[in-house]
Amino acid sequence: MANPPLQRAKPRPRLLRWIAVAILALIVIVGLAVLIIWLAIKPKRLVYTVEEGFIQNFNLTNNHLNATFDIVMRAYNPNTKVSIYYDSVEVSVTYDDQTVAFTGVEPFFQPHLNVTRLEVKPVAQYLPLKGSMAKDLGLEKSSGEVELAVYLKARIRFKVGDWKSKDRTLRVACDPVLAHFSSSKKFERTFCDVDL
Repeated sequence: MANPPLQRAKPRPRLLRWIAVAILALIVIVGLAVLIIWLAIKPKRLVYTVEEGFIQNFNLTNNHLNATFDIVMRAYNPNTKVSIYYDSVEVSVTYDDQTVAFTGVEPFFQPHLNVTRLEVKPVAQYLPLKGSMAKDLGLEKSSGEVELAVYLKARIRFKVGDWKSKDRTLRVACDPVLAHFSSSKKFERTFCDVDL
């Protein structure tokens, strides 16, 4: 009578265990590398404020708005090792949730520990206003100031040494901005929310 063939032990569980250990070790190594880089760079959040906000050439005709918004934004990069490429920048002004003016900004480079002033002039040209917005704007004009929101949207890249990141979207919201019709009035700085 023949002996039944010996069955070999399946090496599968041991192989799976080694694969799991290798993946776990790789995750730990990548995590440590990211932590070490983060500790070396110590990234800080960008700081944006609106320093000035005035309205010129204001005219309301048949529920249509013509105006030039003089906005000065201050962009501060507090990072000691991170510089920023601003590849495209758009600034818009809204009143009562309606965009009334927007403009683009030339691409620029912001070194580390740098303050950059962005002087922009978004223009509203015969812009139709919704609902009672024309009436509300007229009332605020008579008070000498208008409550607006200023938004900045940019495609940026970070630079650390020779390394450059991929494009990211930066969104900055400054609300409320109390814009004056006269530059003789003192403007109150507005701090902005920065989302990256």
